[in-house]
Amino acid sequence: MSHAHDHPHDDGHRHPFQPDLEDAPFAYHQVLAQAVGDVLVAKGVFTAEDLRRQIEAIDAAEPARGARLVARAWIDGGFRERLLRDVNAAAAELGVDAGGIPIRAVANEPGVHNLIVCTLCSCYPRLLIGLPPDWYKSRAYRSRAIREPRAVLAEFGTAIPDDIEVRVHDSTADLRYMVLPLRPEGTEGWDETRLAGLVTRDSMIGVALPRVPAAA
Repeated sequence: MSHAHDHPHDDGHRHPFQPDLEDAPFAYHQVLAQAVGDVLVAKGVFTAEDLRRQIEAIDAAEPARGARLVARAWIDGGFRERLLRDVNAAAAELGVDAGGIPIRAVANEPGVHNLIVCTLCSCYPRLLIGLPPDWYKSRAYRSRAIREPRAVLAEFGTAIPDDIEVRVHDSTADLRYMVLPLRPEGTEGWDETRLAGLVTRDSMIGVALPRVPAAA
């Protein structure tokens, strides 16, 4: 990416430059979100405490919830079908609250790799895979993931062969996406908990593949 930096990360990936929040004034949608929240609190729709608790719950969500869904789909074909049909309902089967916004799972196949982006802001299934990383919110990722997804994936260390189709899905405020990665080879006989340990946040966005068993 144009602002990518090269200092090492534990996972060996390079990430696009992300400015500090203080570097720019509030964006339109930030101002709008704060204004709407203030109005709803003032009108008694919910309290400031309700709002804080909900934000806290969202911020506390971890990718483990989404990883659990992926692992279950790997070992249960019926659940996989239900997950692809309706993520929110499938999550509820496991006692996981995926929120009220519809989420669609897109499955990687031997000839297809999926990548998630939100070109407008940072729409993302937070209750399933945690807070979006800074690079996901960056302008560089949001624009280049659409224009040159293979180049973006390569910068994350994910090389997709030319004979594999890359499909990019643009999340919106009304529909979110998550990637259902391919189950890694060599995991036959593994239980759900062990498989979930191979599933990372980035693999559910599509910028990376699940961990390989040897590295789990």
